Amino acid sequence: MTSDEIGFTAVSRTLVSYAAGLIAGVERKLVGEENVRTAQGNAWAAMCADRARAQARADTDAMVATLAAHPRRRNAGQGASSRGGSRATLVSAR
Repeated sequence: MTSDEIGFTAVSRTLVSYAAGLIAGVERKLVGEENVRTAQGNAWAAMCADRARAQARADTDAMVATLAAHPRRRNAGQGASSRGGSRATLVSAR
């Protein structure tokens, strides 16, 4: 690396550092010190979202298992379906 490249890199890093500090300061002023996002807060939010997805998945699995265990009989005692053919005819037509 030449001295020009090293100088440019140092200036770029310094500029990015000051910009990050400025953005963090603006965030603190806008949302308040207690509401500033942190790595720990982000991790907690991600963990809560994972738990909520797992619970929703478990609820769906339980509902599917219940429906599979107790299938609802359609058109019981009606013979042909309301579409004009028997279920066997509709299945075999596919």
